[in-house]
Amino acid sequence: MNNPTAIVIGAGIVGLALTRALHNKGWKVTVLERHPRSQGASVRNFGMIWPVGQAQGPAFDRAMRSREIWLEMSQKANFFAEQTGSLHLAYTDLEVQVAQDYVTAMQGIKSATLLSPEQVQAKSPAAKLLHLKAGLWTEEELILDPREAMLQLGRYFENLPGVEVIWNKAISRIEGNTVYSGQQAWSADRVFVCSGMDFETLYPEIFEQIPITKCKLQMMRIAKQPDNWRIGPPLCAGLSFIHYKGFQVAPSLDKLRAVYEEQFPELIKWGIHVMVAQNGQGELTIGDSHEYGLDLSPFDRMDVNDLIVNYLKEFAQFKDWKIASSWQGIYPKMTNGATEFIHQVSDAVTIVNGLGGNGMTLSFGLGEEVVANLG
Repeated sequence: MNNPTAIVIGAGIVGLALTRALHNKGWKVTVLERHPRSQGASVRNFGMIWPVGQAQGPAFDRAMRSREIWLEMSQKANFFAEQTGSLHLAYTDLEVQVAQDYVTAMQGIKSATLLSPEQVQAKSPAAKLLHLKAGLWTEEELILDPREAMLQLGRYFENLPGVEVIWNKAISRIEGNTVYSGQQAWSADRVFVCSGMDFETLYPEIFEQIPITKCKLQMMRIAKQPDNWRIGPPLCAGLSFIHYKGFQVAPSLDKLRAVYEEQFPELIKWGIHVMVAQNGQGELTIGDSHEYGLDLSPFDRMDVNDLIVNYLKEFAQFKDWKIASSWQGIYPKMTNGATEFIHQVSDAVTIVNGLGGNGMTLSFGLGEEVVANLG
């Protein structure tokens, strides 16, 4: 019996996660990517594999499975991945209370420890100690460089028997189980559409009927730190508590959100919560903002970047603050709280999209789930 065949449209992290899961189940896979290499949100993020941000239950379990796969793939595809954990710094009594609430709720479920300022300093020389009251430490988080990781994953799958990756081919039409790029066509038993923020090209009528929008974020990269200086785990501060669903277990979170809405109206307006992560080359990725809608400006706002940097300086200190690059990323976001959008267009075609800002954290686990559920 011949192996079943699949076409995956899109070589971002969602598409490559599905490719891996299909290949592992014995499928022959053709990946079609519109660009010469991955260029979308999959390479424009922190590179954080972030279980701490996921709500308890299926999302957290999926994140932990994805984490396992990232570590496996970093060895197979030869890219940097560091098991760093994460530090959320608390400078007010209310922030400490939210952190303590989280520690209490996570007992017996996952790692979560409240650290003293001295313990924080031992984990990160980049954490600002002035007025620091405590730090929330969790150990599950993983850091990679998304640019390097996606490049190496693409190369790995290119050379994997049973997988063909075809770059620079935009698919503009699907009929039955055949996909078209101009006059060229490819057919397979199943087709998976993983088109990320581009939901205008394929099946726009479906996307128009669902609660999905786009999110633009602004990010920056600080130059390699001198003398191989490392910051340790990625650092976050209080605004990250109100950004991630994982912290919704904290009874005091609503009170903290109300304080921030009064104290930081401009930061809230632009959806800013500030984090920093360091890649294997010593560069620091910092950000970010969140602006939602279908008419997103192609132009970055320097005042938003300034807000990010100024807030970061409240809780982090580096050897070198030189900004080496800045960019924007755009990803699809479900507006009804769903963690993804999976839709069976026909017996042959499945859409997998809508992971929001959690694509790196959730995609590998989701890919396995989608393939396991194939009829």
